[in-house]
Amino acid sequence: MLAVFQKEISLFLNSLIAYIVIGVFLTGIGLLTWIFPDTNVLDYGYASLDTLFDLGPYVLMFLIPAITMRTLAEEHKTGTIELLLTRPLTDWDIVFGKFLASWVLVTLSILPTLIYYFSVYQLGNPVGNIDTPGIIGSYIGLILLGGLFAAIGMFASSLTDNQIVSFILAVFFCFIFFDGFEAIANIDVWGMFSLAISQLGIVYHYNTLSKGLLDLRDMVYFLSVMVFFLVSTYTMIRSRKW
Repeated sequence: MLAVFQKEISLFLNSLIAYIVIGVFLTGIGLLTWIFPDTNVLDYGYASLDTLFDLGPYVLMFLIPAITMRTLAEEHKTGTIELLLTRPLTDWDIVFGKFLASWVLVTLSILPTLIYYFSVYQLGNPVGNIDTPGIIGSYIGLILLGGLFAAIGMFASSLTDNQIVSFILAVFFCFIFFDGFEAIANIDVWGMFSLAISQLGIVYHYNTLSKGLLDLRDMVYFLSVMVFFLVSTYTMIRSRKW
């Protein structure tokens, strides 16, 4: 697994993909947080990073599939997956190695936004008048969300040989799992089952973490759905081997 992880990280950092993704994410979030009139922190009148954590998932929803779309689709298209499978690596080594590399790159994209926290911390009146526990929970939620989107993107990449198709499928799956269940739960026909349907989606658990409430159930949800998509990816690789 470590060999696959190192190979993927090296490929990312030696190509423009990593720098474009990080640059686009930071530029987009920076404009939304500090410049655009309807969302910037300076117009809020209070120290908050709600813009980052409310809109960040939608930016990641498009950028993470751009990272993961080549992980398996390109391997299948070029035939290099056959060479990879002949090496002394298990299928799980390949899946986890590629997944962890994608998640690390996403996390590296998020970490520079910590400067936003320190900036808002200083802008508070008095200095430091900011909901730090909520910010910590929101960052944990955003990083877990990045890992979950990466797992979904890996699964989408395992379904096809075409990177563009992989990208579109990943964006669709990410949207459905993030907002889809919440939208379905809001339809006024489910009665007492509305909450249960809502809890199947990402946004319910992400919003809880964003309040600074580090509930073990929310952490288990993120990890469980990650495992589900990684197992699905493993299953697709096994089925295509034969």
